[in-house]
Amino acid sequence: MRKKEWKIDVRQLVTMVFGSFLLAFTYYHINFQNGLSEGGFVGLALIGKYLFDLPPALTTVLMDVPIIIVALFLKGRKFIINTVIASTSFSLFYELCEQFSPLTMNLHNNLPLAALLSGLFTGIGAGLVLRVGGATGGDDILSTLISEWSRIKIGTVFIIMDALVLMVSLFFLPFKETMFTILAVLISGKMITWTVQYGHRDIAPVPAPRHVTYGMKKKTA
Repeated sequence: MRKKEWKIDVRQLVTMVFGSFLLAFTYYHINFQNGLSEGGFVGLALIGKYLFDLPPALTTVLMDVPIIIVALFLKGRKFIINTVIASTSFSLFYELCEQFSPLTMNLHNNLPLAALLSGLFTGIGAGLVLRVGGATGGDDILSTLISEWSRIKIGTVFIIMDALVLMVSLFFLPFKETMFTILAVLISGKMITWTVQYGHRDIAPVPAPRHVTYGMKKKTA
């Protein structure tokens, strides 16, 4: 029996890299430049910094590694490879934005707009990566696994996980910015679900034909 050959899907690769770029661009130019907080593992790492003075980079890696190992057995090597590509692309693009981007998006006086833009673009970016079979970090992988296990929409899982972290962050981070971050997370979760599911339709069994009485219309799906 021959091993299954892996073929590089250029379209999927471009989609994943573009999604990672959109995430990095938004996190730096909108979230970071306007003081919005972070959810997920990054948010937990920031809490660890405030409470125990733990380095966020190390804390994030320690949380990512066990999730990646579990995903290797549950999702397979291709998913992990896609995740490595997406997370590496994200880190590279963020570093490039931080070092070389001349663009400044000052929305401190219009945080509702910052939250809206952040939610839209991070949701689309993360959704594109998830749609083609990857993730940008351990928290994304965990959300994917929980969604598959519980049958809860992937965007809803993102909202729940990020909101829980941000609610705890209210004790340590600025209240106003954290509340607008929660708004951004709500928008992002909806956009993730829409991006992942767009064009896909659940296959349901076709019901047996029924008699339709005079004067009644058939309901369409």
